[in-house]
Amino acid sequence: MALYEHVFLARQDLAQAQVDALAETATKIVEEMQGKVTKVETWGLRSLAYKIAKNRKAHYVMLNIDAPAGVVAELERQTQINEDIIRYMTIKVDELETGPSVMMRKQERAERGPRGDRGPREDRGDRGPRREREEAPAGE
Repeated sequence: MALYEHVFLARQDLAQAQVDALAETATKIVEEMQGKVTKVETWGLRSLAYKIAKNRKAHYVMLNIDAPAGVVAELERQTQINEDIIRYMTIKVDELETGPSVMMRKQERAERGPRGDRGPREDRGDRGPRREREEAPAGE
C-alpha cells in the first residue's frame, strides 16, 4: 500500500468538536476501504495568507494514511462534497513521520519564545553586575 499525507482546512466558524468529527469521518472513509490512518494531527485555528470563501482563518488537520490509491480518490471526492472544508491537499510520501510534524514542532518552539529557554537572569557572566549610569554634566 502507498503512504499519503492528507491535509484539509475547515471553516473558521466551526467548533473544535465539529473539526474532530470531520477528521473522524475521513478516518472512517479510509478504514471502510481497507486502508488505515496512522496519525491525526490538529494544528488548530490559523490565519490564512489570503481570504478563501470569505474566511480569514481556518482549522488545519493532517492525516497520515496507509492505503491504496482508490481510497485517496474516494476520500478526495467526499472532501469536495463537504461544504465545511474549504481546501484540501493529498500528497504521496516515501515514508510517514513517526514523531510530531514540522507544524507541531514549530508550535512547541513558539511556546518557549523566539530564543528558547534562556535560563535564569541572575548571572551576567564576565560583565559583572549592572551599575547605575553616571550622569554627565549638561555642558559637556
